[in-house]
Amino acid sequence: MTSRKVAVIGAGIVGACTALMLQRRGHAVTIIDPKPPGEGASFGNAGCFNGSSIVPMAMPGVLKKVPGYLFDPMSPLSIRWSYLPKIAPWLMRFVQSGTPEKVAAQARALRTLLGPTVATMTDLAREAGAGHLVRHDGHIYVYRSEQGFQKDQAGWALRRDNGVKLEILDSAALHDFDPALSTSFVRGVVIPENGHTTNPSKLVKSFVEHALRNGASLVTASATGIAREGATVRAVHTDGVDVQADCVVIAAGAHSKPFADRLGDRVLLDTERGYHLMIADPEVKPKVPTTDAEGKFVVSMMEGGLRLAGTVELGGLDLPPDWRRARILLDQARRLLPRLSSAYDEKRLSQWMGFRPSLPDSLPVIGRSAATPNVLYGFGHGHVGMTGAPMTAKILAELISGELPTLDLKPFSPQRFM
Repeated sequence: MTSRKVAVIGAGIVGACTALMLQRRGHAVTIIDPKPPGEGASFGNAGCFNGSSIVPMAMPGVLKKVPGYLFDPMSPLSIRWSYLPKIAPWLMRFVQSGTPEKVAAQARALRTLLGPTVATMTDLAREAGAGHLVRHDGHIYVYRSEQGFQKDQAGWALRRDNGVKLEILDSAALHDFDPALSTSFVRGVVIPENGHTTNPSKLVKSFVEHALRNGASLVTASATGIAREGATVRAVHTDGVDVQADCVVIAAGAHSKPFADRLGDRVLLDTERGYHLMIADPEVKPKVPTTDAEGKFVVSMMEGGLRLAGTVELGGLDLPPDWRRARILLDQARRLLPRLSSAYDEKRLSQWMGFRPSLPDSLPVIGRSAATPNVLYGFGHGHVGMTGAPMTAKILAELISGELPTLDLKPFSPQRFM
């Protein structure tokens, strides 16, 4: 196999995993990002490695609620009115993606990508000396009402159909499992296979540091374009130095679309703005990462405290944050974990907003540019960036190395929106 010079645009979890997978195959890697590694979407997510997260956003039940989301800025999924004209094509494809047949196919594809995550991520973390940051404790979804649990049965059936093992708990068993939870919850669903990291940003930094120790380069600059001769890449232009490259991987998350546009690939990428709130030294800790299934948010213990993460806001990259969406998580968390304080000194709280790169069919883009085959895409993972990164990276490294990809890439094709 010929060693190649590969420029990876993006120092988030996908870019970091890709660098390590490329180095395993003997390639020379340069990572390009204007921010330090792990400071984008990777910084603020819930840290979950959920191979079970295969239920597409565009489930039929969700589609019925979309009009109402326009009128409620605090709903689990909100749309900024000023952004509606720009996101209209994305929303149209989102609605079209919600048929039962398409949803079933999307779930099958996601399971092939996400199922091996915990084992693959654990292997990468140990290789990078960061094994202590990865936990294998499982995940639990909890419900306040039997009605809410029944409404989600289509999603649980999709998981079962794709080999996800579930443990259903009634109220008594749920509170035996985790006494910290409010007694108002009546159902729980435990997924033992899932894992998480206690510090997603530190994990990404550890991966990049390991890649640098193995000879990779890190260019702290914004990639501004790709120099080509015909259909062949020669370099990546940045606002600093040019980076010579035989291949380029676009793993810039929510900032990836302009690169695809310039290369002639029409990818319907948009941005889900996600919020988190952190409580330092919380009074109570959940036993495992816990999703309030009806509140649509996750609580998980991190090295820096209790992280409350969730909700979706469709508003693009430029509008200012609506910090009410972070603060509402605190009220919801108190209903989940009633021993949390009723009031906090602001010094114990921190809030964050980041950009999830999202495709309307809930499937990332993985594969080659149509016009420039030595440019490869690995972005658009939505809520499953941490979970989808290891196998995305493996596939990209296989393609660059001339190997047959591990997965069927047709569902993830960059050309599926053409």
